Amino acid sequence: MFENAGRTDHGVFYAARCQERNWVTIMPVGLLALAAFIPIAVVLIVMVLLRWPAVRAIPLAWLSAAIVGTAVWQMPPRLVLAATLAGFGNAFSVLIIVFGAILVLYTMRDSGATETINAGFFSISADRRIQAIIVAFLFGAFLEGAAGFGTPAAITAPLLLGLGFPALAAVLICLISNSTPVTFGAVGTPIWFGLKNLQPQIEATAGASAEAPVRAFAHFLQSVGQWSAVLHSLAGVVLPLFVVCFMTRYFGENRSWKEGFGVWKFALLAAFSFLIPFLLTSFLLGEEFPALIGGLAALVVVVPAAKKGLFLPARTWHFPPRSGWEKEWMGDIEPGAGAAVPRMGQLRAWTPYLLIGAILVLTRVTFLPFRNWITSFTWTADQILGYPHVRWVFQPLYLPGIVPFVLVALLTIFIHRMPARKVKTAWTDAFLRLRNPAVALLFAVAMVEILQQSAFNPNGYAAMPLSMAAAAADLAGRTWPFLASYVGALGSFITGSNTVSNLLFAEFQYGIAGAIDAPRQIIIALQAVGGAMGNMICVHNVVAASATVGLVGVEGLIVRRNFLPVLLYGLIVGTAGLFFSYMV
Repeated sequence: MFENAGRTDHGVFYAARCQERNWVTIMPVGLLALAAFIPIAVVLIVMVLLRWPAVRAIPLAWLSAAIVGTAVWQMPPRLVLAATLAGFGNAFSVLIIVFGAILVLYTMRDSGATETINAGFFSISADRRIQAIIVAFLFGAFLEGAAGFGTPAAITAPLLLGLGFPALAAVLICLISNSTPVTFGAVGTPIWFGLKNLQPQIEATAGASAEAPVRAFAHFLQSVGQWSAVLHSLAGVVLPLFVVCFMTRYFGENRSWKEGFGVWKFALLAAFSFLIPFLLTSFLLGEEFPALIGGLAALVVVVPAAKKGLFLPARTWHFPPRSGWEKEWMGDIEPGAGAAVPRMGQLRAWTPYLLIGAILVLTRVTFLPFRNWITSFTWTADQILGYPHVRWVFQPLYLPGIVPFVLVALLTIFIHRMPARKVKTAWTDAFLRLRNPAVALLFAVAMVEILQQSAFNPNGYAAMPLSMAAAAADLAGRTWPFLASYVGALGSFITGSNTVSNLLFAEFQYGIAGAIDAPRQIIIALQAVGGAMGNMICVHNVVAASATVGLVGVEGLIVRRNFLPVLLYGLIVGTAGLFFSYMV
């Protein structure tokens, strides 16, 4: 069933012509799967074992994909180049989103808004468990929905450090907390962009009318978003409580899991305050808003509740005296140093985030005209280097990097009355921050495009992801839904991104779903959820968050400690995915 999977009629005709001319060499599925796995193995070896940075590892993986594509799949070098150019174009679209998100953060940093928001958290509660839930889980979820790409942990970890948390504790709990909202981070980028490579296959199964294929893909993404929200909610309901128990076990004076349970009422309040709007939004508004609206709604409910003392424990929990802290807990920055000072009113400080949410809703809902206006600005590069199946579609105004991120960053200059020198600093830092991620992202997406375009080969082989899927389906069979999320986590661990994990493995997961006759939307949702839970241990986020609190040389310890919550998260969603796959 995999011979023509993921191919257009042009690809089938191409293979048939080559077969007529005896250009075909047959290779067993197992060997094909091993060959297709080579680019992924390269990333694992050089990043995990040799500890290369992504900026060096990913280009090498792209090169290995190009070599495998030409040597085994016999892709013409011109097709490999065309796929690379299309990948660069798609990566450019993501980089615009990343730049816009970072620009908003740096603009608010230099305007004094971030410090004002941070100061507001200082007066809520003295209990470290309550602070961890509000800052790491709820505020982090809101930041994930608005910005994504590793920024929540990089912002909330130094905030907790300023509150007096050990640096290591701040990084660990911020990374663990930043999991449930990640599938819907950066206004749903892991879904609407990360799954774009599935569009040809889904549209190929749609009806014959001109609008049916477009509707079919949109409906599929909507279904994946809904299932992702359901699966995340099953694990997310216990996540805040797990985080505080994890904190009291490793950083408490008594090293006790039990001390964390003292805030179970407040933890459940926070979980349901986030998850109810999170779920409702996924069903009513789509995949772009669950984390953003869920985080904001929960903060509106939970922060006033904490200030009034509702659901708070009778005893306040603190870290042990500083003299009892282990050496590895500390970084180069003193905890509690430089407490935040309000620079403006809270409403004014939060205005950029409120504008982002409002503009996103106005430009995404279908019953208003704004969505059609901004999507009308579309540029398409068809038939790159003459290949009709290689194309790049660019909608600059629909990318959240421009509307609303860059737009709001410009408005913030006037709202917060920023001097020109601070505006220059924010923009300069935003561009500089993109240097290394840009190189890694360009080659990561180009590599994924080569894997996808390998379907167009003279041997009639399935594309590389589908070849791996065929072998994996033979090994795992109907138990695959239990394992699917761990593949997504592996992708995030390798690439540092839920979005790129989905780009890398979505076709693989889609192929397995077809091979074992499982609901494709559930298997792809498990992939998307897995990519989010892998956020806890992905090297890029670990390094970035550690740097913000002055930690050096403990990255391996962080990954080892956070492996347990990744394992448990996967057990919950994997068991649920297995159940739903049989029931649907």
